[in-house]
Amino acid sequence: MLGLPRGAEWIIILVIILLLFGPGRIGKLAGEVGKSIKAFRDGLGGDKRQDDQSTDSNGNIEPK
Repeated sequence: MLGLPRGAEWIIILVIILLLFGPGRIGKLAGEVGKSIKAFRDGLGGDKRQDDQSTDSNGNIEPK
């Protein structure tokens, strides 16, 4: 029966991935994933910052 990989199987999978892609490429990929997650979180928080700003009758943002 097929199931999820366990301890030793994960190690073998990780070694194969490391051999295929190399440590430099995996590091770049991890950095890009981290940057995209940060940008996504900043994008979600950006809506709150825009809501806090007051606007005049024309829809222009008024300085505080």
